[in-house]
Amino acid sequence: DLRDPEHPLFARVNGRQTMYSASMPKIAILLATFQKIDEGQLSLTPEIYKDLSDMIRYSNNQAATRMIDRVGGLDTINNVLTDPRYKLYDPKLGGGLWMGKRYQKIGRRVPDPNFGISHGANVMQVARFYYLLATGRLVSRQRSKEMLDILIDPAINHKFVKALNKTAPDAKIYRKSGTWKIWHADSALVWGPLWRRYILVGVIESSQGGKILEELVPIIESVLLQSQKH
Repeated sequence: DLRDPEHPLFARVNGRQTMYSASMPKIAILLATFQKIDEGQLSLTPEIYKDLSDMIRYSNNQAATRMIDRVGGLDTINNVLTDPRYKLYDPKLGGGLWMGKRYQKIGRRVPDPNFGISHGANVMQVARFYYLLATGRLVSRQRSKEMLDILIDPAINHKFVKALNKTAPDAKIYRKSGTWKIWHADSALVWGPLWRRYILVGVIESSQGGKILEELVPIIESVLLQSQKH
């Protein structure tokens, strides 16, 4: 709950359990890219901007793989995630965001140290990612804004977005999701008028995962609305 960003309210269920999250950890590639840009080792060319946009908004795997290679590979990304500035992967706190494979069938695999997952996430660390981003603390305030500009207006209308298009059509949605077989993940920073300012993250192993995530939105919003009244 980000109505008071300096004093957020936070709740979790199995929040430290790292799970396979398909494309949701592509936000780690986004962070590593802007870290490299800020260090002067990469330029935000039109080609790179398009690949970042396609990777996030459309979840394009080819674009994601190109960006992994551009930033220096899997080890570079995971070094950013474990960096003390961010601690988005912490083995002492259940793991977190991890990028252990390019988004193609062949190639090197670097499983996360705790669970052996290639594309891993837990909801606590993904929520932290969005919180740090929303408060301008990922790389820098300017780079955080640039990352938010890429995350806004998701092009895939399912899960959280499908529900939010009904309940909050005027809200800004910054989002990355993931789907593979029975693994369903979604994450969003929702920024609307009045009380609708929150981060929501879910990772579910279920054939009904997409439907469960969609149905979670109105439940969470009802809780937030009730707390606003009190």
